[in-house]
Amino acid sequence: MSESDYFEFGVAHDRRYTLEHLWLQLLDEKDGTVKVGMSEFLRAEYGDVVRVILPHPQDTSEFVLDDEGTAGIRDDGEEEGGTEPVSTGDEIGIGELLITLRTVSDRVLINSPFPCKVLELNGEVEDNADLANDDAYGDGWFLIVKPHEFDENQFLDATEYIEYLNEL
Repeated sequence: MSESDYFEFGVAHDRRYTLEHLWLQLLDEKDGTVKVGMSEFLRAEYGDVVRVILPHPQDTSEFVLDDEGTAGIRDDGEEEGGTEPVSTGDEIGIGELLITLRTVSDRVLINSPFPCKVLELNGEVEDNADLANDDAYGDGWFLIVKPHEFDENQFLDATEYIEYLNEL
């Protein structure tokens, strides 16, 4: 192999990792929020990321749920008594599509490792995919979620992740 066949990448030691090469950082033990990003290994494996597509909640502002639970279109733009907006689209189930990455050579679909509610998206990384390439463990994060079931110990620590990469 020539020297050009090698790509150096880092592994942050204060994170947990999935087998799909996402990093997970518990932000607040009390409320259980988790920041999610990609391991630098994805870039080494697939090439530079040119586009990041995150799960945007569906716009349900025009729909309301009436007292009988029937969804309908609001025609006056204001809530009527006895109705509440339908909120869907920000819940992601285990195994559902979480992140789509387009790289120079491929499209990478990454499913959610746990059921969660999306709290915040990093719109900057969607606008500028180079953040994921240049600062994967910093400004290149993807989203903040609140998992419904999260056990940090079910994911790999940095040492276990490095061992896993050595087996690939």
